[in-house]
Amino acid sequence: MKKIIYLFASVLLLSSCKKFLETQPQLQVDQEQAIINAGTASTAANGLFNLLASNSYYGSNFPALSYLSAGDIQWSGSQSDPNEITKHLTSATNGYVQSAWTAIYKTISQANHIIDKVPGVGDPLLTNTLKNQYLGEAYFVRALAYFDLARGWGGVQLILKPTNSSTDNSDIPRSSLADTYAQVLKDLNAAEGLVPVAVNRNRVSLKTVQALKARFYLYQKNWALAEQFATSVIGDNSNYALVTPYSAFFANSAVTTSESVLELAYTTSNTNGHSNWWLPPALGGRREWSPNDALVALLNNPAIGGNRSALIAQTAAPGNLWYGKLYYRTPLGTDPAYVIRISELYLIRAEARAYQGNLTGTNSAISDLNAVRARAAVTASTAATQADILLAIEKERQVEFPFEADRWFNLVRTDRAQTILGLPDKHLYLFPIPYNETLVDPQLAGSNRNPGY
Repeated sequence: MKKIIYLFASVLLLSSCKKFLETQPQLQVDQEQAIINAGTASTAANGLFNLLASNSYYGSNFPALSYLSAGDIQWSGSQSDPNEITKHLTSATNGYVQSAWTAIYKTISQANHIIDKVPGVGDPLLTNTLKNQYLGEAYFVRALAYFDLARGWGGVQLILKPTNSSTDNSDIPRSSLADTYAQVLKDLNAAEGLVPVAVNRNRVSLKTVQALKARFYLYQKNWALAEQFATSVIGDNSNYALVTPYSAFFANSAVTTSESVLELAYTTSNTNGHSNWWLPPALGGRREWSPNDALVALLNNPAIGGNRSALIAQTAAPGNLWYGKLYYRTPLGTDPAYVIRISELYLIRAEARAYQGNLTGTNSAISDLNAVRARAAVTASTAATQADILLAIEKERQVEFPFEADRWFNLVRTDRAQTILGLPDKHLYLFPIPYNETLVDPQLAGSNRNPGY
């Protein structure tokens, strides 16, 4: 990784997607931001969430890689990079791939800095409670970042110490996918014993960690633990619930509803640019991508989309352009970024229960699926066999999370992406290692690259 810190500043300025890309070296810690007291520790922790929420990470670019790949979103703008992704022709020089990769590792670097420095700070104002909170949040965010790298790129380089100089973290080989996921679990376990119990939907609390554990165990096909951790979050019904109607978690400038387990907050001085890419020019956006006709039909079908039709709207004639409405707060740019919602926990538990043979009746796979459907004002599913229930869950995710980082990764996880999307080869299940990285790091070049790119 060492040469990356020098290369980013010059190479990324040349990309066609300047809006998304960072233009300064990002993996080396600025010593002026050293953690030396309670104030700088708080600043570092706040900065960690700003990095997680950046436009190159959850603010736009990382979710876009997922939903642009998932077959329901079409290219309708002028940039070539999203067009590549929607057609599954993503190249190693794709600017979205580069910027997401960079942003994730930048976030990891900040988490490493906190984990390394906070324990040694002696300021009495930095109480043990605050130390534990900041450390727990750093472990959680690092776990989420490596989870995202694993599901997007496979096994990756595990950078677990701060990068304070050009010689730090050099010549680190790629880890296996299993070892990358093992690091995710190790960090989640560390976070679970440190973060506060009190709910904070914009930061990390105990239920936030348990929710990501439920997702993690789903990916590991550990059905019992996926169900256990999903139940732990769903069971806290004084804090988490499916809000009704579906649009209640985002419409009318709603924030931090009981729907959200983790959503990232923005302000007018720290904006989310996501609406720019979804909204049509008449509403101040660029509409670089939009729901395709098939998704529009699904969302507008009362028997499938129900009141999730609120996710889309159409401009007036003669344009009649369909667009996504989940991100709409322009020019303010204060739309939250949704990382984990409670409906996902219901669908995780439904799938876990289905694989364990708990198919129908009270507290079953079908009851969890139908809870999500009922909130959307859709009639109960009559699926009864394991195969039918699993297919129904897959289809439910399609209309529940069409504009979030969900469907593509789940189709890959279940090995359904090639069948559903007609992919020519399964090497497309992983994104390419960015070309710029392969130029400067031998551990990412040659046979260490993802196959097929």
